[in-house]
Amino acid sequence: MNKKTYKLLENYMLSCMEDSAHDKEHVYRVLYVALDIAKTEPSANLDILVAACLLHDIGRREQFENPALCHAQVGAKKAHGFLLENGFDESFADEVSHCISTHRFRGDNPPQSIEAKILFDADKLDATGTLGIARTLQYKSAFREPLYSVDENGCVLDGTGEATPSFFQEYKFKLEKLYSRFLTERGRELALKRREAAVSFYNAMLSETRPFYEKGRALLNEYLE
Repeated sequence: MNKKTYKLLENYMLSCMEDSAHDKEHVYRVLYVALDIAKTEPSANLDILVAACLLHDIGRREQFENPALCHAQVGAKKAHGFLLENGFDESFADEVSHCISTHRFRGDNPPQSIEAKILFDADKLDATGTLGIARTLQYKSAFREPLYSVDENGCVLDGTGEATPSFFQEYKFKLEKLYSRFLTERGRELALKRREAAVSFYNAMLSETRPFYEKGRALLNEYLE
């Protein structure tokens, strides 16, 4: 891929990005990590991989406006059309579209090509470690969701099994479980290096809140009596 082609793809990506938690810097991080992983996967086609990384989140705006939509499916369709309109051949557009449509893999549409697996891992890595914590807090703040929930007795809940959205709930529901889901050896290696920081942050926040709710309620009741 030459610089002119790269700029064409990059400029289209930039025109689509609005979500603060999935902004252009998220795209660049995914791209750079994907290139790192690709060094250990010599069969990967870098042209397909770079295009897929740049365009993988271009459907975010549509999903934000209509949460019933899947940004991966919308983005795959948009990317396919854009690539064909700009002279890329259909097989290339098909491969890039597959990578994008499967990067959010949840059930019956797993990544098949090595490029799709690399994109999947690179995107998931941005939800691990301190970056994953920071991005989750940023996203939760945009929707005015709390850090944690409190039960009917005034105790801080740790997020386990909760339905009410909060940072703790998201950590237990999603972030904690990411580390066993990587598809490449390098992806798994990078994820495990980041895991300790995320676990430490969660445990520290829990220990900085829960005990003081318990002690504080007792002190408040003593004062009010």
